[in-house]
Amino acid sequence: MCYDIKASLEAQLAKAKKDQDYLAVEEIMEKLIPLTDLPLYHASGFSHPTILIYTDRSPEFPEVATWGLIPHWVKDDEQQKKIWNNTLNARGESIFEKPSFRTAANNNRCVLYIDGFYEHHHVNDKTFPFYIYRKNKEPMVLAGLWSEWKNEQGGMLRTFTIVTTKGNSLMAKIHNNPKLKEARMPLILNETSIDKWLSNTDQHTIEELIQPNQEIELETHTVGRLRGKEYLGNLEEISNPFVYQELEF
Repeated sequence: MCYDIKASLEAQLAKAKKDQDYLAVEEIMEKLIPLTDLPLYHASGFSHPTILIYTDRSPEFPEVATWGLIPHWVKDDEQQKKIWNNTLNARGESIFEKPSFRTAANNNRCVLYIDGFYEHHHVNDKTFPFYIYRKNKEPMVLAGLWSEWKNEQGGMLRTFTIVTTKGNSLMAKIHNNPKLKEARMPLILNETSIDKWLSNTDQHTIEELIQPNQEIELETHTVGRLRGKEYLGNLEEISNPFVYQELEF
């Protein structure tokens, strides 16, 4: 699963800088960043942070969106609150079937740029947090789905979910939650698959993308506690290595 991420300002600006679109960089910083919760050195999806996404309707310039997809058919604020925590992730193998995701899977796909994500490893009834990131330190591009929903007051909320796939060999070692049948991880895209994810309308082509990306090399290390009294909060050093003497990995 993917419930904890790191999204720095640098990662959010990565696409515009790579495209050498410096006017976009300036506009993002001036107009969009103030509307978000960035930078997020550590953020839990259950706090529903607001970040930037690139959508199929705006693949070159980001939009502001809140984590936790609210389908367009949600009736009222009460129903929205009930569903919100259950749509942080979308299991990629079933996005075209699940009522919460199938409309977005067909019509509203997006990507988000992050530095990395956090996952917990279970040993003897204890959990140890790991930070997972690209070996070359470049931002990860995650596949997502987005939606727009009007609340009872007439306000519009743009939301997204992160699509997940079966865990690769690294995640199979880390993501060993006994409540789950298999390890999971966010769907990480490369340059070719980004374009396909955003622009292709063929369901079969999209489904072929939903698998662990073997081309992107990942690294990992343990970090300090992300829950409880020992949690440092949304601080830059939260992703720094932290050694647990009792953990052999």
